[in-house]
Amino acid sequence: MTSYKVLDVNDDLPIRTKGGVHSGKVRSVYWLTDEDSARLIKEKNYKVPQGTELAIMVISDRISAFDCIWQGENGLNGVPGKGIALNSVASHWFKLFDKAGLAGNHIVDIPHPYVWIVRKASTVKVEAIARQYITGSMWRDYSKGVRNFCGIDLPEGLTANQKLENVLITPSTKGIIEGVADIPPVDDVNITRANITDNLDVFNFKSEEDVTKYEKLLVEGFKLISEELAKLDQIFVDTKFEFGYVEDLDGNQQLIYIDEVGTPDSSRIWDGAAYRDGKIIENSKEGFRQLLISTVPESDVLLNKDRMDEREQLAKDFILPESVMLEVSNTYVGIASKIIGKEIVIPEDPRQEVINILDTDYDLIVKSYN
Repeated sequence: MTSYKVLDVNDDLPIRTKGGVHSGKVRSVYWLTDEDSARLIKEKNYKVPQGTELAIMVISDRISAFDCIWQGENGLNGVPGKGIALNSVASHWFKLFDKAGLAGNHIVDIPHPYVWIVRKASTVKVEAIARQYITGSMWRDYSKGVRNFCGIDLPEGLTANQKLENVLITPSTKGIIEGVADIPPVDDVNITRANITDNLDVFNFKSEEDVTKYEKLLVEGFKLISEELAKLDQIFVDTKFEFGYVEDLDGNQQLIYIDEVGTPDSSRIWDGAAYRDGKIIENSKEGFRQLLISTVPESDVLLNKDRMDEREQLAKDFILPESVMLEVSNTYVGIASKIIGKEIVIPEDPRQEVINILDTDYDLIVKSYN
């Protein structure tokens, strides 16, 4: 067995909750009881209105790609340090956003590097995607002759991995949107600005001004991260942000950043020196995606959405060498340590550390737990 302990299962922690645990591909969300939410707001002096619902959001070390979870040999069913790397990077950018006077975010406390305490937000149903370079799926489509992306026309003559003149906003649906004529009812479909402004309620926007605001926050956030990464000779290629509404202390609805921002999972990050030399070195999950494409028996299974059943079976059966999982760990921990300016330390037993802190400092662990 490997000497690393990863937090691969994160939906079975003995946290006192209201209702079931919501578990995504990487994070699990534990909604606290109304009593615990109210107690923590008072005890910890969180700057949120009384009555705000709070949740414990626990990140795992699982790695997902192509909508599947991938596993390693010797029981290494996660990437050592990945959870801490993602949380640390997102928290770092959120702090800089606050300093720069951009919108707030959903985090109210960080008890442990694997854990955020977050407030409930009313989610905008748009994956807010910004791109500064033409690469990935956009380049694949462009090379086949597509020139219009989410209502934006690109010029002729672009080359792979070229920097674009402006940051492009290319939104897609978050979840399944039903009842809109020109949007198919499937997740993650490219949409135009007009699609959003013509259907504000469907996408959960309060006003057309807020659509303009999300675009402004997306571009400003992108530029801030891009400038900070440039100081490290890293290139911010493209990214995905998410937004939601919360109530401020005066009872007003505020549009804020939610989920994570600028992480190696939600963004492409390239090494600057390699790019100037005509090479692409990925310092993000894209490197893992490319590795899978070149390693699995048939790459079309990963790229073809019509072969999802085969893909899910492949992910269950395909065990990655421990050396690959550790290589991916080096990428995540390496870029995160650079960004936050200090070495990320991988805990010996992340699960037990999380339980201990949530018990002693927050009194959120059920008493029957031994």
